[in-house]
Amino acid sequence: MPGDARRTGRPSSSIRRTYSAGSRRTSAVNDKSGARSRFTLVRIVLVVVLCAAGLKLVHVQAFEAEALSKRAEQQRTTTIDLPAHRGAIVDRNGAKLAFSVETRTLTVSLRSMREQWNEIARKHPEQGRNFQTRVAEVARFIAEKVPDKTTEQDLLRRFNKPNSFTYLVDGVMPSVAEEITEKYPEIGVEKRAQREYPGGTLAANVIGYANWRMENPDVFKHNLHGLVGLESTRDKTLAGTPGRRLVDTAQGSNSVVMPGSERELQPATAGSDLELTIDSDVQYYLQRELGEYVRKTHAKGGSAVVMDARTGEVYALANDQTFNPNDSDTLTDDLLSNEAVTTPFEPGSVNKVVTAAAAIEYGVTEPDSVYEVPDHVRVADHTVHDAWSHPTQRFTTTGIFAKSSNVGTLLLADKIGPERYMELVRRFGLGQPTGIGLPGESPGYVPPRDSWSGTTFGNLPIGQGLSMTVVQMTAMFQAIANEGLRVEPRLVRATVKPDGTRVPEPPPDTQQVVGPQTAKTVKDMLRAVTQDSSVGDHNDNGTAPGAALDGYQISGKTGTGQQIDPETKAYSSTLENITFAGILPADNPRFVVGVRLDAPDTDNAGPLFHEVASYLAQRFNLPLSDKPAPVVPLIH
Repeated sequence: MPGDARRTGRPSSSIRRTYSAGSRRTSAVNDKSGARSRFTLVRIVLVVVLCAAGLKLVHVQAFEAEALSKRAEQQRTTTIDLPAHRGAIVDRNGAKLAFSVETRTLTVSLRSMREQWNEIARKHPEQGRNFQTRVAEVARFIAEKVPDKTTEQDLLRRFNKPNSFTYLVDGVMPSVAEEITEKYPEIGVEKRAQREYPGGTLAANVIGYANWRMENPDVFKHNLHGLVGLESTRDKTLAGTPGRRLVDTAQGSNSVVMPGSERELQPATAGSDLELTIDSDVQYYLQRELGEYVRKTHAKGGSAVVMDARTGEVYALANDQTFNPNDSDTLTDDLLSNEAVTTPFEPGSVNKVVTAAAAIEYGVTEPDSVYEVPDHVRVADHTVHDAWSHPTQRFTTTGIFAKSSNVGTLLLADKIGPERYMELVRRFGLGQPTGIGLPGESPGYVPPRDSWSGTTFGNLPIGQGLSMTVVQMTAMFQAIANEGLRVEPRLVRATVKPDGTRVPEPPPDTQQVVGPQTAKTVKDMLRAVTQDSSVGDHNDNGTAPGAALDGYQISGKTGTGQQIDPETKAYSSTLENITFAGILPADNPRFVVGVRLDAPDTDNAGPLFHEVASYLAQRFNLPLSDKPAPVVPLIH
């Protein structure tokens, strides 16, 4: 029955099958195969992605790790430059002439400060606080803390610049800067150093001046550097080598250093100290006495040197005026100029020491040889006169130089001859820098032999037609005082390293100018320059009896050199260089003193030498001479 058939589940013959049993089995198989293919594809893609990621990881770790690490490090670290401590400058006794102190310079990021306080004003208008009120408050506080460094008005001007950043004030002591920045965090600081000169003008022309220099684009090289004097010529020794420190900063902020994160990339190496030959007491006395003598004689200026007769060490080197390195208002060109080494002059008769040395060295004459000397002589188309009118007189060789006879000197020079004379000029170091080690040293001028005219050899032996500095002039007499051996003058005795090791300067260059016996003979002859014959003929007086010093033999030589008139460009009849160089004591030389006065109303610098020699004798307890210098005949 149909009902039975429906119950048994058999299909009725009236129901149509749309697919065969075989096709249904095939479809099922295909579905399973597609699923497997998709799964395989996904697995392949995943494998490829994982392999690519693995390869990238290997590449990063193997090839980019260092660069990425550096980049990450840079994002959270800051390099801090460490200025090197500049070495001190001390005198021969250890007294400090220049040293450095650590300071701070206050700065502000105006852009950040404006943004911060404009935002505060916008969010809290009821407080009445803004950029200008904050600036007024900060400027008032800083000016109160450093009244000697700035003013409230100057600070307000700086705060209101259109710049994004500005410096506020230099030379602030670290403790004061810390107080300011704690109260006002927007104020930044930069580490600096400041040079202190406790003596002010004392030896300023020798020491020089150094300040904080920032012109180099490399911040690493910002430091104290010298501008003039030994601060400049010995800058590398004094400056040392700056260092660098790496620190971790919070979120890349340069101002918030993470405690304990500091590590040095390069430690700063302090500079070495300079130990000078200068004696502060002698320098002070020479500066004072020279300045007073220049004022008393109404001179335009003057320079003087005190030199050790044996070693060439300079105990004092002074100009009548100099700058104060602690006072920027005095840093003018005229005061910064060190005329004792930079400004040559025609020396006049003080240069006759060359003729005297050549005449004795080459056997041309003896001290007591006698010459018929008129008061004038013709040289080519010029007539050379003595400084005073006199009949033809019988001068001794000693008298020619003690009385400073131009005519007698030229008679001796003619016997010496130009070639031998020029050889002595070279040995004395004229026309050459002395090597004293100060910037701008002039070599002076000596006309080359092939440029001479007919009158040149009528000028040079009497100190005209050539020029020299006061240091060169003094060095000539140092050679005479030192048995004919010229020693290169020097200002630095030693450097002292940061660990305290003292390193003496290399031995100075020397030049044997004349033999020891010649030097002694010339030195003895020049004692007559200070001779004062209280009995007998006044013709036996030298040109500088005022330079004599009781109890001591003194050798020396005066000089009067004509200056060039700046308007006529010819020799002036009124403008003169007045010079004196002397040896103390003549019988056992210890010091040589050289003096030059620029156009004074006196014709003699001997009295200034006397004052300086008297001080040196007392200061160093120089033994008295065994006997006075003999009074010798100068004119028969």
